[in-house]
Amino acid sequence: MFVSLIDFLLAPRKDHRGWDTPNEASRILLLLVLVTVSYWAWPISNGMIYMWITLVLLISTPILSLGWVILSFASQNRKSRKLTPSVGNKPSQ
Repeated sequence: MFVSLIDFLLAPRKDHRGWDTPNEASRILLLLVLVTVSYWAWPISNGMIYMWITLVLLISTPILSLGWVILSFASQNRKSRKLTPSVGNKPSQ
């Protein structure tokens, strides 16, 4: 079960054009980093929206870049999965 969860999270996703898109782990990492850094940056910015957005972008960018590089190495040689179940289904005419 643990291996199937890892495969589910790390397998690239094929979109409707057949291109590989980021895996589920990359999408989860994006949300996790943005929420965490946003929470961390709010008190530091003293409620100034401009400073908060600047801090979130400044801190999140290198964390996400490093995380996505690590996830791309972990997902090499994994079979792609469909982005959604309807990918590849031809519409009826």
